[in-house]
Amino acid sequence: MAYLFVHFREKTSPDGEQVYFGLSRDGFTWEEVNHGQPVLWAYYGDKGVRDFTITKCEETGKYYILATDLSLSYGMRNQYHNSWEEIGRNGSKYFSLWESTDLVSWSEQRLVKLGDDDFGCLWAPDIIFDRKEGDYVIHWSSSHKSNDYGNKAIYYSRTKDFETFSGPEILYRKEDSGVIDSAMYEEDGKYYLFVKSEGNPERIILLKAESVTGPFERIKAFDESMKVIQAGLYEAPTAVRVEDGKWCLFLDYYGVPGAGQGYIPFVADSLASGRFVRSDKDFRFPYGYKHGTIIKISQEEYERIRASYA
Repeated sequence: MAYLFVHFREKTSPDGEQVYFGLSRDGFTWEEVNHGQPVLWAYYGDKGVRDFTITKCEETGKYYILATDLSLSYGMRNQYHNSWEEIGRNGSKYFSLWESTDLVSWSEQRLVKLGDDDFGCLWAPDIIFDRKEGDYVIHWSSSHKSNDYGNKAIYYSRTKDFETFSGPEILYRKEDSGVIDSAMYEEDGKYYLFVKSEGNPERIILLKAESVTGPFERIKAFDESMKVIQAGLYEAPTAVRVEDGKWCLFLDYYGVPGAGQGYIPFVADSLASGRFVRSDKDFRFPYGYKHGTIIKISQEEYERIRASYA
């Protein structure tokens, strides 16, 4: 067993907002791929991509990467006029998508429209397989015309083949603040949803449900775990269960400018416990990995990726 981390890099130049790979044999010590350069580039849409997720589809046998269609390097200066609010209202209604059978040879980037014209920008997709329905649930955060593009909520769409998609529906809305950056995992038949709450508290929260689409209830023990970190400086949760059964949770720290940003690790015995302990000394990254997703891969796939970008 090995691990692939798909992420971007915090840089002011356009090469940062592209597709990067990191590899690990154990989930703790990470290495760069392609000498720390992008493995895929976005040539369509906003010509930049952020906030990646990756999954393997059993129906097609292919791996799929989905990403936010957004370039701050180009767009923030250009069509968005240095305004996060303008991105929120008028940003892309598409996700960027690549597909591959071997994690090395990838298709041309294509744009997948999941939001209609009432949506603001579609941010930070994540994918989970719904065992009960036998399909994949793509979920993301957006603002919406229905509340004048105010507090964001988490929406979802279903697909079996990553060619056709159901219309968007609400997955989770927090009554007293916006929520962004959703990431969902299954443990012992239950579903656990990490999201960043934009207020009350301005931290990551953890929710639990019997099914992929909820309803969700808050895990209070996780709130206690997060009290040790400063509010308002962490986002983009992503997690993986390593071979000893423990869960590694990574939170993207953005409390400093530039390359000092990146993932900070936490470890728990289970998602159900909600008790995560910060564990910086147990992890090694070659540079600051930004907002991405980890997928388990075979040793053969690990060696193939390393050799292809050597």
